[in-house]
Amino acid sequence: MSKITRRHFLTMATGAAIVGCTPIIAPFAQKKVVIIGGGAGGAIAAKYIHKADPTIEVTLIEQNKHYFTCFMSNEVFGGSRTIDSIKFNYDGLRQQGINVLYDRAIGIDPIAKKVELALGKKVDYDRLIVSPGIDFKWNTIEGYNESLIEKMPHAWKAGSQTIILRKQLENMKNGGTVIIAVPPKPFRCPPAPYERASQIAYYLKHHKPKSKIVILDANNKFSKQALFTKGWEKLYGFGTDKSLIEWVPLDDEGKVVGVDAKNMTVFAGEFENKHKAEVINLIPPQTGGQIVMNNGLTNEDGWCPINPRTFESTLQKDIHIIGDACISNMPKSAYSANSQAKVCAKAVVAALQGKEMREEPSYVTVCYSLLGKDYGISVAGVYRLQDGKIQAVKASKGVSPLNASAEYRKREFDYAHSWYNNLTFDMFN
Repeated sequence: MSKITRRHFLTMATGAAIVGCTPIIAPFAQKKVVIIGGGAGGAIAAKYIHKADPTIEVTLIEQNKHYFTCFMSNEVFGGSRTIDSIKFNYDGLRQQGINVLYDRAIGIDPIAKKVELALGKKVDYDRLIVSPGIDFKWNTIEGYNESLIEKMPHAWKAGSQTIILRKQLENMKNGGTVIIAVPPKPFRCPPAPYERASQIAYYLKHHKPKSKIVILDANNKFSKQALFTKGWEKLYGFGTDKSLIEWVPLDDEGKVVGVDAKNMTVFAGEFENKHKAEVINLIPPQTGGQIVMNNGLTNEDGWCPINPRTFESTLQKDIHIIGDACISNMPKSAYSANSQAKVCAKAVVAALQGKEMREEPSYVTVCYSLLGKDYGISVAGVYRLQDGKIQAVKASKGVSPLNASAEYRKREFDYAHSWYNNLTFDMFN
């Protein structure tokens, strides 16, 4: 990594985690914390609040009995991972004493402090944490709406969509074209569309080598771009007439503006250039999850403004928002949500005990991308509060070297799987 050693980063990251999880046991009357969303943010918040103060009643509301991780789901397309390998349940959290309700939150009453569920129940809270992930801006692309997701899957929420897209790749003829349509920023996991292209290219290279991928991008730049293109050159002939991957940026008419689902065609750019494909992975523009959109917790852009020290909403008292939906100046990623959840847990416990969180929080993000077998790249950073905002600490950002050896790329590949195992263990055990 440049600018910061792995040892130095891990030392800083460990310090950041401690800020979020130092136990505080207090003899106060039982308080109630409700958490909406059992993903990388919500599950961690539930776990660390319960660990910090077991007298607090913690209820996690999650509509699905199984959680499929978006992170590492792209390996399903490459063929090195099965759908079951990214599937988890909430038994471990239940065993720790956390209440888990399988239902969908549909309403929040910030005055009565109640969460309304789809099955009719209402749940009281003293503090509410909302970790809703993302939702989509349907009907922003002409001819495309939610009814078309099985024909043109987004696979941006892992699970059934992942399976649909994988089967489409398997059924595609050798020599077919795959389109990946990337939405305008911000969206969940900035490097993920390009990792997806890499993993699909890996599959095509070994099974359908006459095929190709076209990335139609509503942006001119993307995360870890130099590292991705270097890897694509080495692995998939990027930049040659035999490249498995073609990238079309915004300025080259890359933004998808319409679709003809019947003829499997998309229209891109100001001149609505036609692109036809056998498989179209259309990732729509995004907002915060529906529960925050419908309950006065978002700004005009569809994201949630928060106090960056506590993640409490600036629009509604005693409600905290973490993860992809919040405006934090951190990447919308699983590890960001994990880090935010620990800081938020600390703040919520302190507030319920009538105290102030004295420590100045730190936040961490780590992101790996796998371009093929034994080829990993990464970026990591430490964030702190500066001038009332979460900002990256100078010289804390670590990025894989551009001209790393094959041995280094292999280590990054292995680190990515260890990272995944540690993150999911932290969430569900």
